Amino acid sequence: MMVGKWLKIALINLCVVALLGVTLRYKIIFSLPFIDQRNLHHGHSHFAFSGWITQTIMVLLIYYLQKQKQENPFKKYAWILVPNLIIAYGMLISFSIQGYAFYSILFSTLSVIVSYVFAIIYWRDLKKLNINRSAHSSFKAALVFNIISSMGPLSLAFMKSNHIVNQKAHLIAEFFFLHFQYNGWFFFACMGLLIAKLYEIIGEVKSFKTIFWILALSCIPSYFLSVPWLPIPTIIYILVVISAVMRLVAWVWFLKIIKDHISTIKKVIPKTAKWLLILAAISMSIKVVLQVGSTYYPLSQIVFGFRPIIIGYLHLVLLALISVFILGYILTEKLIATMRATTIGLVIFVSGVFINQVLLMIQGGAALATKNIPYINGLLFSAALIMFSGLLLITINQIRSHLTSKKTMPVCQVCAEI
Repeated sequence: MMVGKWLKIALINLCVVALLGVTLRYKIIFSLPFIDQRNLHHGHSHFAFSGWITQTIMVLLIYYLQKQKQENPFKKYAWILVPNLIIAYGMLISFSIQGYAFYSILFSTLSVIVSYVFAIIYWRDLKKLNINRSAHSSFKAALVFNIISSMGPLSLAFMKSNHIVNQKAHLIAEFFFLHFQYNGWFFFACMGLLIAKLYEIIGEVKSFKTIFWILALSCIPSYFLSVPWLPIPTIIYILVVISAVMRLVAWVWFLKIIKDHISTIKKVIPKTAKWLLILAAISMSIKVVLQVGSTYYPLSQIVFGFRPIIIGYLHLVLLALISVFILGYILTEKLIATMRATTIGLVIFVSGVFINQVLLMIQGGAALATKNIPYINGLLFSAALIMFSGLLLITINQIRSHLTSKKTMPVCQVCAEI
């Protein structure tokens, strides 16, 4: 199955992301003079977004088309997936070596172009299905927010290439990209996949359309929660508060619908996938509560100044919410081999994610109290190692399973696969 091949590549990419995380944590404690910490951090973050999350979401959205049309669209979309993969590794290498410079800016621009092409083609393919489901609204919102987010890196590229040194402008562009990526592109793509799966289990739920519009409309004003130091008019602040509260209401409403159908849903979702989706839901609940709390700007301005808190929040969203959901969805659809080693690897990875979040929370709280936690960097390095170990076990098991299946295939089928 073509989707399985692409997901194995995605898991390898996630392993690379985890290995880079281990390296970054290692360099904080020990000497690695041949590695520039700042440049590697840029390479790590850009590859995590493009090589892991974006690449995997694209694969899963294409898989959705395959399920609806009962045909293989991966040959058509390979002209997007392959360039996106190459560009992701290009950004990883160029950012890690030179930081923001000619080649890294070039690859970033190419990544934006690929996202535009994917958005146009996928939007057209969705329209060809001739069905109007809540999931499609989420998919379309994800595509739109992905395009909107590109204004961030394009602005950064313009400022860097023209040697414009303005720290506030750089931060505005950077957080604009981050916000519309994880609150827009990532979130609504995952929400669409979840709603599509729920449609298969419990049918269409009219309330999902209303919930979608609340979440989509609240996404734009909630950007200002990412830049609390930016002066805004009172009317905008009121909209920000309303959007944060409405997002919380919409999420609670969504959970209530899930609760009302939980007995039916539990019969369909595999046990391991169920726990992953529960953990992702808990992470989302924490996220929306934190967003409501951050509407109190005096507090958010204080928190914004502490890097461990920012890193902890980003890891909550990108690891505990988005990455865990993606893995849970993949298991739900049975798109990878689910042997014992895979389950053990997932348990190790999720344990590492949980330990990492707790440690970052402790580090952030200590920073607010102007206190140091002994051995915290060593503990965070250990958490990064745990996450990497779990992912490595999963990936090795998937590759081994793929190679084993190749050996048992008829020669003609192997040739067809190649």
